[in-house]
This record gives sequence, structure tokens and C-alpha cells, in this order.
Amino acid sequence: MLGDVENHSLPRTAAFFDLDKTVIAKSSTLTFSKSFYQGGLINRRAVLRTAYAQFVFLAGGADHDQMERMREYLSALCRGWNVQQVREIVAETLHQLIDPIIYDEAASLIEEHHTAGRDVVIVSTSGAEVVEPIGALLGADRVVATRMVVKEGVFTGEVEYYAYGPTKAEAIRELAASEGYDLARCYAYSDSVTDIPMLESVGHPHAVNPDRGLRREAVARDWPILSFSRPVRLKQRVSSLSMPSRPALVAAAAVGAAAATAGLVWFASRRRVPTSALVGFAPKSKEVRLGLPLLSRQE
Repeated sequence: MLGDVENHSLPRTAAFFDLDKTVIAKSSTLTFSKSFYQGGLINRRAVLRTAYAQFVFLAGGADHDQMERMREYLSALCRGWNVQQVREIVAETLHQLIDPIIYDEAASLIEEHHTAGRDVVIVSTSGAEVVEPIGALLGADRVVATRMVVKEGVFTGEVEYYAYGPTKAEAIRELAASEGYDLARCYAYSDSVTDIPMLESVGHPHAVNPDRGLRREAVARDWPILSFSRPVRLKQRVSSLSMPSRPALVAAAAVGAAAATAGLVWFASRRRVPTSALVGFAPKSKEVRLGLPLLSRQE
């Protein structure tokens, strides 16, 4: 178990989850490429290219340079897309595409953190139009995601906030300040070496299905290493993990900017990134299947 239920006389705590290859088995944005093709947003060549990008991502994790190239490609690809159409496509295909690739182990952790009284926050480099409805599906309390500039209902090709690398850690600190989280007692989970700043920002970091760089760091720092390997539909899990209705998911995808008031971290007013993104994208190690025994320590 994850320890005792939160003592409400103490500062609040949260569990921060990266999304791709941590909670779900693939890249969230690239997974929707076929749906975007069927919706007329991309052509067949783009589908093949995103399929290759998904392969690279799954084969061993994209490094910083690969992520930047992927970001630039997707930036150009989504310029001019109708935002409402994107949200509708995501809402309509969410159950079909995302539900089957949610790790059972991750869903269990989310469940247990909620039971312990902690907020659950998804922190993802993917675009908010994709991450918000996935967060609703998972029952997350808040979402931190990349946000793009929108003018007259279409993406312009610029980014207002890019949730990547050190910026994720900054977002977590900002959220902790606004929500009263005690980061020393918070948890974080990621698969990527680029998320080391995020993992360092909490008292209980965990490497999940880590890439080579993160595995090396986790072993050196004695961080728990978790192995998630069982994607499962949420409906097939125990009834205690309730799924929101399809109308609720459609609403979550459609509200867009209004969702910011429900907990999205949006730093658009503080910075402007010139390019755009809709990115989804050991000996002596303490590796376990689910890792729950490692989390039984008292906070």
C-alpha cells in the first residue's frame, strides 16, 4: 500500500505522473494519427511518418534531439487545424484508442494515491487537447500539458507553454505553491531521462519502464524502478476505479480553455515559445512489477 491516508493537519500532497509510456503504453498524440487522417486533418504520408515516429518512441525512448525533431514536424503538421475538430475527434475515439493501452499497474497506483488522499496530476508534453480528456478518463485531479496558440479557432504554429524537461519541474513547483502541496512528501513517476528535473522535485521519485539514461540515474540515486507491462481496459478492472461517461469525456474535450480554471497549469502569460508542438511524445536496482511494497514507507 501507499501508506496511511493523508493527515489533513499536514500540508497536502500529490502524485505527479508523466503520461506516455508511464500511464499508457504508447505516445498519446501519435496514437491519434489514424483518427486525424480519417477526419481529413492529415494525409496518408503523414500517417506513415507518425507511425515511424511511434516506432522510434517505443523502441527505446526518443532522446532530446529526436523529441525536438518530432516537435518541429508535428508543429508544422498541425498548423491550421481546427481546434474544435481536433477535440471532437479525440472525444469520439478516446475509448477505442486510449482505454486499451492504459497500464493496469498505473491505474492501480492512481487509485491508491486517491485512496490515500493525494491529488493525482498528469504532467505531459502532449497537447492539452489530447491530455485533458485522457486525464478525465483516468480520473486525474489536474493536468499540466503543452498549450498552443489558437487564433480564430485554428492552431497558428506557435506554442504558449511547452511542458517539457525542466519546465515540468517548474510547473510542479508552481502548482505546489498554489495548491499547498508539500513536495518532500509528494510522488512522481516517469519513464524518460528528460524528466529527471521533475523526479528530483519530489521526495518520492519513481522510474517507470525507464529508458537507458533514466535507468542509469535511478540505479545511481537508489530510486525505485517499476515495471509496468499489463495494458488493460478500465472496464475490465475492479469496479472501484469508476469510469466517467462518454458525455462527460466529450465535455472534457470540448471545454478547452475553460478547463484551465479546474486546475490546468498555463504559463502562457509568462513566456512565448516561437515554435509549435502537439507532442505526445541493473544490477542492484530495486526493480519490481508494481512497486507497491516500496511505497509503504511512512511519509
